[in-house]
Amino acid sequence: AYAQDPVSASKGVTYGAGTTPDGSVAVAELDKKMVNNKFEGKITGKVVEVCQEKGCWMKVEKPGGETLMVKFKDYGFFMPKDIVGKEVVLDGTASIKETSVKQLKHYAEDAGKSKEEIAKIKKPKKDVQFVASGVLVL
Repeated sequence: AYAQDPVSASKGVTYGAGTTPDGSVAVAELDKKMVNNKFEGKITGKVVEVCQEKGCWMKVEKPGGETLMVKFKDYGFFMPKDIVGKEVVLDGTASIKETSVKQLKHYAEDAGKSKEEIAKIKKPKKDVQFVASGVLVL
């Protein structure tokens, strides 16, 4: 008794331009694969957070408790808000960006964090961000 047909489950659901797992690298390898602070291609990882307003961003787990911020090209598509824990394949571009305190507080608000947690955000954060043109939820 399968909850869903294993064939459709193995294909997954695509968003944006869509993508396939072929040639993707694990999110843990992303930093090593970047050249001149950029990476273009496909990565796979596990979703740990999704914007609860309208699915306009998500975070993917990196080793050591860090997360990778993922946005969607030209805000052309959104993700379901209930995909935390799912594996995804992201097709797009990674680069190093600095996120302002104001924007960090906005993301924390979107994620439903408490006022106390939001108040603790005092410094901008420089990290790798990924802009996906296509996403496959496995």
